[in-house]
Amino acid sequence: MANLQRIVDDLSLRLNRPLLLEDSRQRVVAYSEQNGPMDDIRRDSILRRHTTPEVRAFLRAAGIHEATGPLRIPGAAGLGLLPRVCVPVLHEGRPLGFLWFIDADPAMTATEIAVATAVAPVLALALFHESLASGLASRRELEAIMGVLRGEAEAARTLIEAGAFPHAAPVTVAVARPVTAEADNALRLTLERGLLAVRRRLAGHHPLHLVRYDHAVLLTAGTTAFPEEIRAALGTPVLVGIGGSRPSLARAAESYEEALHAAEVAAKVPELGNSAEWSRLGVYRMLTRVPHDNLHPGLERMLDDAQHRPLLETLEIYLDLAGNAQATSRRLRLHRTSLYYRLQRVEELAETDLSDGVERLSLHLSLKLARLSGRYSSGL
Repeated sequence: MANLQRIVDDLSLRLNRPLLLEDSRQRVVAYSEQNGPMDDIRRDSILRRHTTPEVRAFLRAAGIHEATGPLRIPGAAGLGLLPRVCVPVLHEGRPLGFLWFIDADPAMTATEIAVATAVAPVLALALFHESLASGLASRRELEAIMGVLRGEAEAARTLIEAGAFPHAAPVTVAVARPVTAEADNALRLTLERGLLAVRRRLAGHHPLHLVRYDHAVLLTAGTTAFPEEIRAALGTPVLVGIGGSRPSLARAAESYEEALHAAEVAAKVPELGNSAEWSRLGVYRMLTRVPHDNLHPGLERMLDDAQHRPLLETLEIYLDLAGNAQATSRRLRLHRTSLYYRLQRVEELAETDLSDGVERLSLHLSLKLARLSGRYSSGL
């Protein structure tokens, strides 16, 4: 609730105008200092935490539940109601609440209404957080999960003692990273709703979740992470990284770190698919911990020139196939003579010798590191 109140107070200060926030059932959730015009309806709403049935019916008839944007509502003297501006707090077209301003002395300007409308998605996310309920109060659960992901043993004990996670059960962490480049409040709210759906489906696995600024986290009791269920429920394209299971919730931070790395690799290496398990990343497990600028110097020069991309793709497949020229020719549908010509060009440009096993290893690892850094991606 403190977060909602802070947003409401900040908006009131920006507009120099009092306001009141209701939930979708028109129950008062938060309100600012009332330093402007006030009617009996506003006063009663604050005192009783809700409006009268007659006022709710009047406002419903004015169309607040169908509104997709700010709505000006005329006053009603018979109800003791001053004119109002209603800014619906929406997510995916569904009202989560209503932001109310008294539209008098003076009336709201178009700029003021635009400022209030821009804050509505932030309020939607905060309202959604407040609506979460489980064995712990939502805020306490959120703080405890954040502590668990930082490796705090006390936070794990808090969740276990509250019955939110079974004692001595193993834990597995999955991370979902939206494919969308920019994370915003609407996307975070989508992730929140999706993970709540996952939690309902996986109730027997005592799931816990957290949405961070650019990814979502799901913790489950056991050794399974359920990537398909996560992707199906989130309603937005995501890449899922899965950490290794750990014997207790107190060690979930280790699984979380692995899940983050796995999701990062999945984003940079498309051939892994839309989910990646840390335990199956092979060489990428090691390379995620290596500085990405530690590349073969000859390969560095080739990476800087886009015209060399076909040569790099040929080299990578050749090295992936353990230097088997016949298999590489088949994979690339390339005549053996053309393959040898490309490999010779690589040797010249990178000043290397592909008959040298150490050089082949250095080139191979450098290509994989270049993938992780985003400097190289194969179109093959």
